Amino acid sequence: MRILFIAGASSATVFALAPLATAVRQAGHHVVMAATQEMMPVVAGVGLPGIPVTAKGIPDFASKDRSGNPLPVPRTPAEQMHHTGGWFARMAAESLVPLLELSACWRPDVIVGGTMSYAAPLLAARLRVPYVRHAWDAMEFAAMDAGAQEELLPELTELGLAGLPEPDLFIDISPPSIRPPHGQPVQPMRWTPGNTQRQLEPWMYTKGEQPRICITSGSRVTPGQEVDQNYDFLRASIQEFLSLGAELVVAAPEAAAEALSAETAGGVRIGWVPLDVLAPTCDLIVHHGGGVTSLTAVNAGVPQLVVPKAANFVTAARRLEELGAATVLLPGRDSPELMAKTAGGMLADAAHRTAAGALAREMARMPLPSAVVGVLERLTC
Repeated sequence: MRILFIAGASSATVFALAPLATAVRQAGHHVVMAATQEMMPVVAGVGLPGIPVTAKGIPDFASKDRSGNPLPVPRTPAEQMHHTGGWFARMAAESLVPLLELSACWRPDVIVGGTMSYAAPLLAARLRVPYVRHAWDAMEFAAMDAGAQEELLPELTELGLAGLPEPDLFIDISPPSIRPPHGQPVQPMRWTPGNTQRQLEPWMYTKGEQPRICITSGSRVTPGQEVDQNYDFLRASIQEFLSLGAELVVAAPEAAAEALSAETAGGVRIGWVPLDVLAPTCDLIVHHGGGVTSLTAVNAGVPQLVVPKAANFVTAARRLEELGAATVLLPGRDSPELMAKTAGGMLADAAHRTAAGALAREMARMPLPSAVVGVLERLTC
């Protein structure tokens, strides 16, 4: 069986699909993962064969329409989510021709697309093969779908469709306690981190005497990029968190890590660290709200301090907070001083660790990716 996995333009979209893609491959099936050109090293880094579908990146799709005209910056949360669906849809439209060229010589039997990999349902409808929607995280996506459907009206009309095709199977990797209300049956699957690795050093997997705090803002942190608040988030946080007397690890891509190290007096470990290795040694993970980062913390049973940097991150973070496994600081309440004070309170309160551990045990009871492979196989019967 040939299964095509369609990711996106960020490392998280690859990491989320990697466990199932690897399980499918280990079961003897043929797998290809499609993503942007920029993501090809990431796909290769998780041990999967990849094919690029566009040389463009997120700024191209997020800031311009299909004709290359600048788009207005969305202001409200509702506008931001509609806009997010629209730019993912523009990426899907750009990807369709390369995907059809691939399918002409390597025709998939099943297509698995990430939450907002809108090329997946379009390609599956054109090829008349089963389409599987695979959640990237615990985020809700109805508002993004609406923006995507509006953007993809020409492609949907060409296919004779009134809206985005429904999946033949929806795989949800969120534990039931934080699963968003999809309104459709789900195939639950236990997710385990599939991030890029590096040579380990003992400190990465060994817990020291001090409490350990990891601060991360995802894999797309770029110093000097005006549209990216994530670098400033890391830089502003470091000095305040040092006052807590905890061991501080800042997990960041190498370019950002080099710039941060040059601005930091010392006493902080900064660099690309495999978060799946580091997370179990942490007492708290402070992050931007990214879904894969959040689920990595859930998998490790570690409390989270979430400072959402995008409107679509807020609802999922709130569900973690309601369970006691996280604290959320929204814009306006996300100063470095308040973040450090909140982190100190969380370290002193064992209730967060207890709630996070319960959520990790709930995740561990979900079906493994190897069990879901059989479900994919039955779609072609």
